[in-house]
Amino acid sequence: MNAPHPPKVAGIDPTLSTPAHTVAPAPPAPGTGPVPDTASVPAPGTPAPGALLQDRLAGWVSDLTTLHELTERLSRTSALDPALHEMLRAGAALVGARRGLVVLEPADGLGPRSTLGLGLGRADLGHIETVPRGALPYDTGGAAELVHADLFAEDGLDPRHREVAARLGYAASYALPLTTESAGRLGAAVWLYDEPAEPDERQRHLAGLYVRHAAEHLARLVEVERTRARMATLAEELLPSRLPRVAGVQLAARHRAGARGGGDWYDALPLPDAALGLSVGSVTGSGPSAVAAMGRLRASLRAYAVMEGEDPVAVLSDLELLLRLTEPARSATALFAYCEPALRKITLAGAGHSPPLLIGERRTEFAETSVSAPLGMLACWEAPSVEIEAEAGETVLLYTDGLLHRTGDPMDRAFARLHAAAASVPRAVRHDPGAVADHVLRAVLPDEPEAGSRSGRAKPGPGDDGDEDVVLLAARFD
Repeated sequence: MNAPHPPKVAGIDPTLSTPAHTVAPAPPAPGTGPVPDTASVPAPGTPAPGALLQDRLAGWVSDLTTLHELTERLSRTSALDPALHEMLRAGAALVGARRGLVVLEPADGLGPRSTLGLGLGRADLGHIETVPRGALPYDTGGAAELVHADLFAEDGLDPRHREVAARLGYAASYALPLTTESAGRLGAAVWLYDEPAEPDERQRHLAGLYVRHAAEHLARLVEVERTRARMATLAEELLPSRLPRVAGVQLAARHRAGARGGGDWYDALPLPDAALGLSVGSVTGSGPSAVAAMGRLRASLRAYAVMEGEDPVAVLSDLELLLRLTEPARSATALFAYCEPALRKITLAGAGHSPPLLIGERRTEFAETSVSAPLGMLACWEAPSVEIEAEAGETVLLYTDGLLHRTGDPMDRAFARLHAAAASVPRAVRHDPGAVADHVLRAVLPDEPEAGSRSGRAKPGPGDDGDEDVVLLAARFD
């Protein structure tokens, strides 16, 4: 490990003495004075002190420009993974390395934890993680930096570390910790050299300045990621943990929480006389207050459905009255369907909500529903209900508008994309409502992760910032 060097500010070396003059003194005229001291006259070909200072100032300006450009690029990242990748790439350029990795392990143990590589595959990262904890190339042990200038000539190097370095083809490494005063240690970054090498003093100084800025930015993104995770967990806890089993119908639901935590819900409730109530809806706004309002409305809708579920208009009218009295600053869209599985009959009413989609062997079409304002938008909400009959083997797909908004398309094109996705469901999976919902999600939002479970974190789609919740509720009638 190299000895610490004096602190510098913005690439300026404080140990540099200021020259007493900027040009060489003119020699005296012949015969007017003593012979000049040749030791004070620059030798032929030696740059004047002014030129040296000018060159050094140009270097400082270049360094400041580089740091400005790199920190600006990092500041434009709004999620952890892109920020970590950008930090690795910029750090490699500053220290003259080709590969590297960053390990995110917040010291408070609250996560998130992540390991990303630059020029290293998943298997390579796995090999590095087999090195004992205290001998890892990024384990700085609280030091300001960790330098291995020549791994294979270094005495006392852990044998496993030497073996992994030979396997992956790196001969030197340079590591810096990611720490902030407020968040403490977040992790560390290490850059790997193919040959014995180490960054010079200037490179270390620039990398140190950059990584200190990067650590502050990463600390903010860690807090954002934790908030998103808490919001997603809260929303999941307010939604059904499992769907009921009702004779004559199979159910499946998919939920993707938005980045800020939205107020979308779904529900399925067994009702008297072997009936089934289905609902989807969305509360305006985002964040904890919207999630809490969603939980209150969903619980109230369940109570109204038990009391008068056979009349969906009455159910939504009661919900609208409750919303106006208890949440006057909010509005909500909702759809409630009263299903009689034995008859494959569905009576539904919607308030500002998109129509359900019928998916079957002989048809793929949107159900015709009455146009209505959202709940809380008018002094008194009421709209007629509609009845539809599903054929044997057909799936009724209920969804929230987030599915359409996250496409980034105008609504007419988004509806067309949804219809095309439903029509393209393979015949082999039409018996499984979960597979139908997954296919629709993959086709409508191809740039987002697959929904293999009830919920999944969503990445932004094209033209979208990922703020919208997405809910699908599929019911297949036997």
